[in-house]
Amino acid sequence: MTKDVIKNMGAHMDKTIDALRKEYQKVRTGRASTSLLDDVKIDYYGTPSPLSQVATLAVPEPRTITLQPWEAKMITVIEKAIMNANLGLTPANDGKVIRLNLPPLTEERRKDIVKQLKKMAEDAKVAIRNIRRDANDDLKKLEKDKKISEDDLKRAEKEVQDVTNSHIAKIDEVLTHKEKEVLEV
Repeated sequence: MTKDVIKNMGAHMDKTIDALRKEYQKVRTGRASTSLLDDVKIDYYGTPSPLSQVATLAVPEPRTITLQPWEAKMITVIEKAIMNANLGLTPANDGKVIRLNLPPLTEERRKDIVKQLKKMAEDAKVAIRNIRRDANDDLKKLEKDKKISEDDLKRAEKEVQDVTNSHIAKIDEVLTHKEKEVLEV
C-alpha cells in the first residue's frame, strides 16, 4: 500500500518536472527556436490553429526563424498573430516567407530572464512539496485506518522525503542548465 502511494507521488512529481521543462522551452534564450511560437494561434478559416499546422517552421540561422505558409494569403494573418502574441519579434516577409530575426539579448534582459526562470523553478518546487504533503496525508490516513503500522508509516515518510529531495535536485539541475543557456553570449 505504501509503495502505491510513493509510486503515484513519484509519477506526479515527474509530470511537474516535465511541465517545467516545457515552460522553459518557451523562454527565449539567445538562440532561435520554433518552440517560441508554440502558443501562437491563428484564425485559419474560423478555426484557431497552431502555426505549425499552417506553415513550415525552420531555424536556418542561430537568430532567425522562418515561416513558409502553405497558402500565400495567410502571410498577413500569421504576421498579425505574431505581433499580437507580444513576443517582442517583428515579422518581415518577402511575399513567400516570413522571417523573424531575434535581436541579441542585452545583459539586463538576460538577468530578467534568469529571474523569471528562478521563479518558475520555485513554483515547481512548491508543487513538488504539495505533492509530498498529499502523499504524507495519504500515508497517515492508511495508518489511522490500521492498514499499515506506525513503523511502516515512518519508513514510508522517509522514502517520501527521499523521493522529494531527488525531484527538487532535478529541478535545480534543469534550472542550472537553462540558466547557463540564457547567460551564454
